[in-house]
Amino acid sequence: MQSVKVADYLNHRPVTFKADMRIESAVEKLLQSGQAGGPVIDDMQRVVGFLSEQDCIRTMLEATYQNESHSIVADVMNAEPLCVSPDDSILKLADRMTADKPKIYPVCDTDCRLVGVISRTHVLYAIDKHLHDTYESGHRFV
Repeated sequence: MQSVKVADYLNHRPVTFKADMRIESAVEKLLQSGQAGGPVIDDMQRVVGFLSEQDCIRTMLEATYQNESHSIVADVMNAEPLCVSPDDSILKLADRMTADKPKIYPVCDTDCRLVGVISRTHVLYAIDKHLHDTYESGHRFV
């Protein structure tokens, strides 16, 4: 399992956001994507933040109480997202995900440019596939 890499299971076309995007537009985009969040990128495709459903809920709830919203993505995003490399091990990432960490990680190259995202669902799929492959090759629990 150590040899299975993030690159083998990541989503190459995730929903992304720009820092100057209005939060209402970002929420619509997020809802249409079905993702729980997405990277915020600059014009060079470098990851500069991460916007989660939780960030959006908090901001939209405040807007509801105030009956107005003036927020942009930069106001509410996590400006220090935890990124992973395409060469990282799925097993090590799975171990990292068992703690109270993000549900989705941006996958970045060495220049912090976005390659894709990997979620808990992708990691679970990779582990499940590995276990099925192991069972089929004769390594069954007794």
